[in-house]
Amino acid sequence: MKPIRKYLFALAAGLLFGLGLIASGMTNPAKVQGFLDVFGAWDPSLALVMGGAIAVGLVAFAAARRRTRTWSGQPMDLAINTVIDARLIGGGVLFGVGWGIAGFCPGPAVVALGSGLPQASVFVGAMLAGMWAHDRWLSQR
Repeated sequence: MKPIRKYLFALAAGLLFGLGLIASGMTNPAKVQGFLDVFGAWDPSLALVMGGAIAVGLVAFAAARRRTRTWSGQPMDLAINTVIDARLIGGGVLFGVGWGIAGFCPGPAVVALGSGLPQASVFVGAMLAGMWAHDRWLSQR
């Protein structure tokens, strides 16, 4: 019964996340790029989405820190690294540039791919190629 419970929680969380991304407009590259265009036709509506997500995340992580197991019974495993280094900053810059150019980040891109948005296919393909290249580069270091 436990493995099924784990997958049901994952399915429910994924559906809720995907529906939230659709409802907030995060799967629409034009809306995202409008939000990022702070010196042009800026659309601040996604700031409310991000603020809401941060608020929910703060509450959820505070509650998660007090638990030893997830709702599905898995061991709680929260990241504990607090180091801000060149690798983290470089990854953040790379993520931001990609988000600004494409209007997608990974979660919304996968949701948009499921809805058949053609530019999502290009983004997800490039994302997977980049992940593969990164892993290959790391394995050779």
